[in-house]
Amino acid sequence: MKISIFDVAKRAGVSVVTVSRVLNDSPTVRENNRQKVRQAIKELDYRPNSAARSLARGKTGVIGLTLTTLQDSLFDGIVKCVNDALKEHGYFLALSIGPDTSDSDWGEGSNFLYQEDRVDGIIVLSPLKEENDVLELKRKKIPFVLVDNQLEDMSASVVNVDNYMGGLEATRHLLSLGHTKIAHIAGPELYRSARERKRGYIDAMAEAGHPPFLLVDSDFDIRSGFDIAKSWLAEGDRPTAVFAADDFIALGVIEAFRDAGLHVPRDLSVIGYDDQAFSSAIHPRLTTVHQPSEGMAQEAVKLLLKIVNGTQKRNASVKLEPKLIVRESTASPDGRTLEIDK
Repeated sequence: MKISIFDVAKRAGVSVVTVSRVLNDSPTVRENNRQKVRQAIKELDYRPNSAARSLARGKTGVIGLTLTTLQDSLFDGIVKCVNDALKEHGYFLALSIGPDTSDSDWGEGSNFLYQEDRVDGIIVLSPLKEENDVLELKRKKIPFVLVDNQLEDMSASVVNVDNYMGGLEATRHLLSLGHTKIAHIAGPELYRSARERKRGYIDAMAEAGHPPFLLVDSDFDIRSGFDIAKSWLAEGDRPTAVFAADDFIALGVIEAFRDAGLHVPRDLSVIGYDDQAFSSAIHPRLTTVHQPSEGMAQEAVKLLLKIVNGTQKRNASVKLEPKLIVRESTASPDGRTLEIDK
């Protein structure tokens, strides 16, 4: 079997780039690593080819992407679009799926990418402990871009969606249908997106002359929406419309009303957020706010490669617009529907 540069790196316990630098007599390699590589080359009888030498400039041809879950079609879409955009520039994508709660030890999922010479740059998608991420990446001098980050004033390049505008437009849509008893089930305060969507709801209600009818904090999951809606039904004073902070919560609300023999949108209008893959497949089809996953991915890749290539010296901030998608789950309080988007 032919021995490759990857075999040498594995035997020596170093990165492929470190092996390449040793092969090209780079002075930047630590002496103990240089000796490990030379010993591995000798033991494996490795003969370098042109592909190995092509890494002499210290480029891996790999971009990393860290995220907390793949059980989300929005994130799936971003990952796919990032991969497609990187292919066009001759890069491979390396994924790291880290812990999905803020209580987990930092780095246990993503630390393998946060090592010198493993990647040319990293896209950090919806980080939960971004201060630690930023400090570590800056310390390692790894180029990076944050996407859908949680803190407003970070000394980093970021790509976000205008979630405040999304919350504003979602609530305005319900108000335009004639609803005033509009509830908002917000996501966890940890998430900047949840905070901004909630602020959009509050401001839209205020500009229409109404205080928030019901405002509840929740988790981004179906069970939370179901339990909250069930509590409203038990108490009797239920809203006529709900703006849910994401589509999973919205689905839970719809299921709770269906379980009680009620109908959406006749008895309750429901609007979600994110335009998950299932939102156009369920009945009734869910009115929601679409996030531009392709645009987020393309902007993140474009910005990161500028940083990697040294043409982007200052931190940059990109904010994209969401889009309200009107389907079947919203109607006027008397049950009349408006024209929906196909």
